Amino acid sequence: MSLVAAIYGGNEIPHWAPWDGATMIVPQRGFAWIDVVDDQGNEIGRLQRAFGLHELAVEDSMSLSQLAKVELYEDHVFVVAKAAELGASEIEYTDVSIFLSDKRIITVCRTETAFGHRLRNRIDKIAGRNVKGPEYVVHEVLDLIVDDYFPIVQMLADEVLLMENRLLDDSLDRCEIARIFQLRREAVHFKNVLTRMSDVCNKLASLDIPCVSHDAKPYFRDVLDHLARIDAMSDGLIDVIRTALEASSLLEEQRQSAITRQLAAWAAILAVPAAITGFFGMNFIDMPVKLASWGSAGVLGMMAAICGFLYWRFRRLGWLQPVSSKSARRRPGSGFYQMGGHR
Repeated sequence: MSLVAAIYGGNEIPHWAPWDGATMIVPQRGFAWIDVVDDQGNEIGRLQRAFGLHELAVEDSMSLSQLAKVELYEDHVFVVAKAAELGASEIEYTDVSIFLSDKRIITVCRTETAFGHRLRNRIDKIAGRNVKGPEYVVHEVLDLIVDDYFPIVQMLADEVLLMENRLLDDSLDRCEIARIFQLRREAVHFKNVLTRMSDVCNKLASLDIPCVSHDAKPYFRDVLDHLARIDAMSDGLIDVIRTALEASSLLEEQRQSAITRQLAAWAAILAVPAAITGFFGMNFIDMPVKLASWGSAGVLGMMAAICGFLYWRFRRLGWLQPVSSKSARRRPGSGFYQMGGHR
């Protein structure tokens, strides 16, 4: 789809220009950055023939989904990173493949994305710094990817907290429960991506890897520190989602228990007149009610008194209170950001 290149070093300001396959003249203290958007594999094939990229690395770069990793070959290093952005209903991932050598770095994406545009715009930022080698471009790629992780965690946390507030007022419907389960799956998958990305940055920051200078290692440690913060936030997010599911189950059981108590209380109240009228409705020769003119009124008064006493008693016990969780208030300090996240 597109294949552009920029050359660092010398007197010319780096800028993107189409690469025609010819050998690029790189200054002695410079390097070339080639960015590729290739969904068919044609462009990466040209690069493989031009620069001798390892066939296994090329095959991985054309895969639809790869785990983040670092692989070493004879004359270059192959890195796979996972860019992420929050889509309409789920986290969407983009594999960014990086081929790093002494004088060259190649970044490959399968499809054109907003991340690719932001990545190419980083050329101005890098041009303004004293960049000594292509490994600093690797840092810029990883730094941009990790920076995009923060809003993802925050937006997921905001959605969970909205459901948490909704949960305190009313029961969650089936769609909302399904959404919570989906958020939990997304958070767990995102946690796995963070683990793999941390492993990549840790290797680049601590191991003796060709093409990565000692001066560049602190930059990768900085990205690793950001990943550690996001990892702590994701742990808090998973805990909040788990708590929301448990709270939903507990509150639903509480509401069902309250309804059961209401039904039992009304059944007890209505059982009194049913029992008394059933007794006097039997076929007696001498009906006790007929022995006095006030018999019927007395029986009715007795039923009303007993029913009234039972109603007062059940009301006092809280069995006849309306089923509502409006009285439940969110305690200060609860929620995702107080459990380890940062706004």
